[in-house]
Amino acid sequence: MNIKEKIIKSQYILYDQDLTNDINEPLFDPTLLQQHNLITGQAKGRGITYFFTKKGHQLVLRHYRRGGFVAKCFVANGQEDRYFWTGHQQTRAWQEWHLLAKLIDLGLPVPHPFAARVLHQGLFYTADIVTVLIENAEPLGEKITKSPLEKEQWENIGKCIRHFHNNNVYHADLNANNILLADNKIFLADFDKGKIKTNSGQWKDSNLSRLKRSFKKLQSINQHFHFSESDWITLRTAYDNAHT
Repeated sequence: MNIKEKIIKSQYILYDQDLTNDINEPLFDPTLLQQHNLITGQAKGRGITYFFTKKGHQLVLRHYRRGGFVAKCFVANGQEDRYFWTGHQQTRAWQEWHLLAKLIDLGLPVPHPFAARVLHQGLFYTADIVTVLIENAEPLGEKITKSPLEKEQWENIGKCIRHFHNNNVYHADLNANNILLADNKIFLADFDKGKIKTNSGQWKDSNLSRLKRSFKKLQSINQHFHFSESDWITLRTAYDNAHT
């Protein structure tokens, strides 16, 4: 990975030069991507995630938006995508991009970071991140709405999470839709506010508890959600028994 930075007026751009040298606005602007007929699909979550192509690369564009209680205050003013500026290296896009690069170096299964952009506007900034699409990937939450998983798949999910935890990788929002299944491989995605911890404290159990709550929440709103306590026991047992 060949990490490069560019500053163009109030724009701070970060990218992997091994993947591209052509960094321009259409890469981060859904309207321009649409005008160039580059968008291939989209998914709704906190905002809209766009899937698009650029010079042979299948890519994913995500715009940063606030969640939780603080977001409600900003939404009222139409500013749910604004964050307080304390320097570009402290922005969420910058930190997530560099974390993904570090996780790639560690051999962990995450999306490859392609580019990121931060727009500085007075006291605030907005930001976007572009990652390489994981082919044939499907969020776990969507997968088990359609059909149950095999026991081995639940075991592989537990082992995958343990692999991250063994490297002290903290995922700030470990939930059913941030676990991706692709051709029997497991990936973790969306590392906004994630970090590599310097200690092995209680946060690992909290991570797992958060994941279980997300399963329960999805189960409560979808009667076709294929998740049971035995599935969780299978996942947790594989997690506990995995050493590497």
